[in-house]
Amino acid sequence: MKRLVIVSNRVPVPKEGLRPGGLAVVLKDLLARKGGMWFGWNGTCHPDAAHLPPEIQQAEGVEYATIGLTPAEHRNYYTGFSNSTLWPLMHSLPEHIHFERRELATYWSVNERFCENLLPLLRAEDVIWIHDYHLLPLPALLRRHGVRQPIGFFLHTPFPAPDMLATAPDGGTFLRDLMKADLLGFQTADDTANFIFAATRKAGAIAEDDSTLTFERRRVHVGTFPVEIDPQTFAQTAVTAAGSADLRRLSGSLAGRKLIFGVDRMDPTKGLDHRLAGYERLLETYPRRERQVTFLQIAAESRTDVPSYQVLRNKLEHQIGKLNAHKGQADWTPLRFLTRGSPRPTVAGYMRLADIGYITPLRDGMNLVAKEFIAAQDPENPGVLILSRLAGAAKQLEAALLVNPLDHDGMADALERALAMSPEERRERWQACWNSIANRTALGWGLSFLNILENAKRR
Repeated sequence: MKRLVIVSNRVPVPKEGLRPGGLAVVLKDLLARKGGMWFGWNGTCHPDAAHLPPEIQQAEGVEYATIGLTPAEHRNYYTGFSNSTLWPLMHSLPEHIHFERRELATYWSVNERFCENLLPLLRAEDVIWIHDYHLLPLPALLRRHGVRQPIGFFLHTPFPAPDMLATAPDGGTFLRDLMKADLLGFQTADDTANFIFAATRKAGAIAEDDSTLTFERRRVHVGTFPVEIDPQTFAQTAVTAAGSADLRRLSGSLAGRKLIFGVDRMDPTKGLDHRLAGYERLLETYPRRERQVTFLQIAAESRTDVPSYQVLRNKLEHQIGKLNAHKGQADWTPLRFLTRGSPRPTVAGYMRLADIGYITPLRDGMNLVAKEFIAAQDPENPGVLILSRLAGAAKQLEAALLVNPLDHDGMADALERALAMSPEERRERWQACWNSIANRTALGWGLSFLNILENAKRR
């Protein structure tokens, strides 16, 4: 029986009975269904990590094989090249790119160590699925060591246009390394097209059609696989959470005001500073909305050791203080901003209560929050989704109010339109968005990718 081997930067090993959240649940369920192993970093740092063998443990029918990083590896590979160079590069934000040669060298060496530790654990019938920008060289490293099993690679971020890719050190090498996989998956058709264009112009690949490349006398298949949620399950979670004490307290505190809601990681790609500016512009342009609305934004802190994230935190604190000081009143705070995460069921309840979902990333591979907002709504009285047209989810949720996340006036106008929208139009827009996600599942997304991967390798 074929075994699935998932390789990712971080492995969410279940602890004390807790299950991982988000997409990690999907991958774990895939492993439990097909039988397999999840390999990657365990989240720890230790000076001797480079000399220690993988730690292997079983949990809920899944085998987890993990290694640690040294402090220098974490600083240069993870905080440095992965998140200070590749992350902003993939999101086409050159002003946030920071590059150091030593960080690139460590990125290569950590990928080599991933390869060296994974090789002894592989079996002849394995199917290997590598995830995300942390591990771009890994398909080629495995092939150089004689691995002949099917290899798939999925990129969870956007893939930049070729001229943007030219700013990446070793960009052409990364393209050639990725094409050692049998199937490359991307979130949107634009990302797939960008990769094909870059591979043919920068790396010498030949495009046979819009889903097949020839490179070094072998075929490489590419495809668009938008990540999905489990909408029915999330909808029920939101219904259940709506009756919780947390939701009753939030509802009572609104005093009849309409709720605008956003939830993200605190990340430069999420456009939080522009989002706040758009909300402030609403209050300036449509002053009658003062005291009629409250904006609740959850922005859990992340990557606090990356300089661009520290700059963003300071900027947001200044914006929040200024907005509430200038617009707030003794019995009304225009903006509530939380930097700690909230439990997933509570967030689902917030979404169901909200009149507007305000989700405006500068770029996003998909943005599952937008799909979750749609799933959480009451079909009889749904809220309105305002979504950046640069989020991958915008390709599916075209009935949302799509905005330019840099246009503060445009976002203010969209907020006003949503606040004034008739119940009939709200239901019509919600139904169109729901229809685009209702019959899809996260597990179906994973199985679809693996089915095409195995067929591609056979061909």
